[in-house]
Amino acid sequence: MDDVIIYSVNDAAVVLAWAEQQGASPLEANTNSLVHLYADPYSSVTEALKLEMHASGPKMVGLLQRCKRHALYVVNGIVQIKRVAEAEDDPAGDDFPDVTLADAMILAIQGYNESTKAEAEL
Repeated sequence: MDDVIIYSVNDAAVVLAWAEQQGASPLEANTNSLVHLYADPYSSVTEALKLEMHASGPKMVGLLQRCKRHALYVVNGIVQIKRVAEAEDDPAGDDFPDVTLADAMILAIQGYNESTKAEAEL
């Protein structure tokens, strides 16, 4: 794995503070860190991935757009695995994020790599 990129619909100041607190790096930084954080304040990435949360309910103060909780495995710029934690009664995926957590993604990536290897051997 080359990078773990965590992005948020928050502004850059919030993401920079979060990166500093977590010992990670902003995506733009030239570091050897595996984990990078990225701000998506206008939801450009979120919209391109079709992961905008459109649930009704109160908007958070200062947060006009929300993103569904998700995890992606991207190989050479192509999304190979897309996991979204959402349910009818939990559109943000906050209560049951299991499919997006590291353990679940590692298993999914291992399965993907095994099937890719098997296809290549055919």
